[in-house]
Order: sequence, then C-alpha cells, then structure tokens
Amino acid sequence: MDALFGWAGFAAALAAFFLSHSLPLRPANRARAVALLGARGFTSAYSALSLGALAWLIVAAGRAPYVLLWPRTPGLTHATLALMLLACLLLGLSIGRPNPFSFGGPAEGFDPARPGIVRLVRHPVLAALACWGTAHLLANGDLAHVILFGLFTGFAALGGRFVDRRRKRLMGDAAWRKLWQQVQTAPLRLEPARLLAGLGLYGALIALHPLVIGVSPLP
Repeated sequence: MDALFGWAGFAAALAAFFLSHSLPLRPANRARAVALLGARGFTSAYSALSLGALAWLIVAAGRAPYVLLWPRTPGLTHATLALMLLACLLLGLSIGRPNPFSFGGPAEGFDPARPGIVRLVRHPVLAALACWGTAHLLANGDLAHVILFGLFTGFAALGGRFVDRRRKRLMGDAAWRKLWQQVQTAPLRLEPARLLAGLGLYGALIALHPLVIGVSPLP
C-alpha cells in the first residue's frame, strides 16, 4: 500500500509539473493572466509556480519506492561531473544574452556578427538542461529518478525542434534562415567573464549540493 501511494504521489507531481508548464502558456490563458497581473507579474507568478512544481516533483521522486536499475560507480560519477561542468559553462555563456532563435527569443541587442555561444549551439539553455538531465540520470539509477531525469533530457533534446518551428513562424522562414547563415559565418568569440561565471556556478553547485540535497557529487 505504501508503494502504491508512493507511485501515486510521484505520478500526481509529474502531472502537476507538466500542467503547470503548459496551461499558463496557452495563448488565451496567458493573455488573461497578463491582463490581470501585468507582464512582469505573470513572469514572476509563472516562475514561482514552476519552481514549486519542480520542488514537489523532486521530493515525490525521492519518496517513490526505490527500484534500482544500475548502481552508482566511479566512472558514472566522473561522467556526471563532466556533464555538469558543460551545463554550467553553457548557462554562463547564455543566461541574459539576447538570442532570437531560442524560446523567449528577444532580438534586441543581438549582433549576428558576434553571436557568442549561439555560434556553436542555437539553444544553449536547452543544451544545458539536456546535460543536467543526462548527468543526473547517470548518477541516479533508481526507477523513479530515471523516469524524472529521462523526461527532462528528452524534453530538452526535442524542445529545440519545437522552438525552431515557432521562431520560423514568427520571424518568417526566409528571415530565420538568413539570420542563421549570418551567425554561422561569424567568428567564434566566447566571453571570458561568462566562462568564469560558469565555472563559479559549477563550484557553487558542488559546494552546496551536500547541504541542499544531502549527497556529495564528488567521488
């Protein structure tokens, strides 16, 4: 009975997570929410809802019955650390930077002659999410966490295609392709300050992981 409730709680948290990320973004729902809360209020409320649903999902995964699929080994630990380093560097190079190709897609301030990380990765935040999901998939070999992080990884891997379709519709296919060709011919320049920010984030996550999660990510 405890196992049944554990899986039921995990399923409920999983459903709530995806509903909280899809329902508010439907055009009609979003328009009503923005009219009521304002653009910034909607963003703040949506962010708080998303973080709350994510926290519930992570707790529910930890309470689900433990079904081991593979053990944690030193090799998997090193792979996890390497993937998390890549995820942090991608975030450091992309957060707050204009990217007309990605979701949200602000074009203001974007210079196709100096695209930064977008020269290598069109959707760096999704790539970081894929690295994060894969890293934690390797490190957590029980069934509930495999489902959890597998879904995140799959979403990140497929999400770029959906974002590309949407951006092409909004920008026009010809304009989208022309801008991407400009980005592809630009020289690759990665900002040292952003690389350092990514390294700082990586160090902070390693230091805080035992305090927040209760498990050290180090071998």
